[in-house]
Amino acid sequence: MQITLAQPHPRLVCLGLSAFDLTWLVDDLPQGTGKTRALDLQLGGGGMAANAAVAAARLGASVQFWGRAGEDNAGRTMHEELAAQGVDVSYFRLFAQARSSVSGIMVDASGERMIVNFRGADLPGDTNWLPLPAVAGFDAVLADPRWPEGALALFRAARKHGIPTVLDADVAEDAVFEALLPHTDYAVFSEPGLAGYAASAAGPEDRLRYARGHGCSLAAVTLGERGVVWDDGHAIDRLPALPVHVVDTTGAGDVFHGALAFALGARIPAREALRFSTAVAALKCTSAGGRAGAPDLAAVMSFMHDFEE
Repeated sequence: MQITLAQPHPRLVCLGLSAFDLTWLVDDLPQGTGKTRALDLQLGGGGMAANAAVAAARLGASVQFWGRAGEDNAGRTMHEELAAQGVDVSYFRLFAQARSSVSGIMVDASGERMIVNFRGADLPGDTNWLPLPAVAGFDAVLADPRWPEGALALFRAARKHGIPTVLDADVAEDAVFEALLPHTDYAVFSEPGLAGYAASAAGPEDRLRYARGHGCSLAAVTLGERGVVWDDGHAIDRLPALPVHVVDTTGAGDVFHGALAFALGARIPAREALRFSTAVAALKCTSAGGRAGAPDLAAVMSFMHDFEE
């Protein structure tokens, strides 16, 4: 598949969660009580929107991360790491007396993972410090649901200028989705996120129709090794996952969302943008770590070319 980047270095905003990850590599995910021996331990930044920002930057985008953390060791480390990855952290604010989000992750020998996340505490919801008038100069924006006030402010500003909005629709309260979906162009749910929000509907297709009925232009759900399914108001469509040797699925959804924001900002049509994002997420799964496995654009293009030959 050949894709054309009308804007090869899109300008993006990614807003939402930055978490500090402690990742243990284990033979098998623990069951019940007792002790589990770890084969390795990795420390570093994570979080949905922050991982998406790194993934998009690695593909060649110019990315600003807008977010909140505590002025603590985790917050300072995440701030430094994002900057080192080429992400503009001018509007990643660290708040005194607040606590940063921290995740404990276990990854087994098959690449499957279990996550325990502390979302942080005492992080203010106020958005007055965000440079919302500057949104007019960006090509696409992305937000996750962990800072709903910020996501709503960003999406409203983007909609005023016809800039595509991407929602990383992970598990959240119904009220958060009710507020954000009317301002969302591309709502891409995790499977648990969609099942929780559209619990009254049976199966992914009806659940996608339910989500679209609440205001977004396109509703999609990522299904891991079963690919991605979406409803754009005309038909239900789907793409298979690309077969790879899975090392670690951590962050695959975040990378998918970052790749989608990149592709839309580069003005790739929706179906091709979703195909591109599927390839980026598949490549990420071949490497350990969340954002550490995010590929660059040359690797993605080569992978897509080789796969389709």
